[in-house]
Amino acid sequence: MTLENALAVTLKNRRIKCGLSQEDLARKCNIDRTYISMIECQKRNPTLNIIFKICKSLDIKTSDFILNIEKAMEDS
Repeated sequence: MTLENALAVTLKNRRIKCGLSQEDLARKCNIDRTYISMIECQKRNPTLNIIFKICKSLDIKTSDFILNIEKAMEDS
């Protein structure tokens, strides 16, 4: 699994676990909904600033989010 794929899967799984739509998450992050969609479709690579915003909105420590991405890569 590529890093981009692991990020997309981890983000989508966490977003769904939090009961948020892409639009809800985007609103909480103050970014465009299409940006969330593009990350989940592996068409965009978010900046560190965006990752921090997303993690805060998903109520997860950034370090834990990154560990989840690493685990997804290892498990594939």
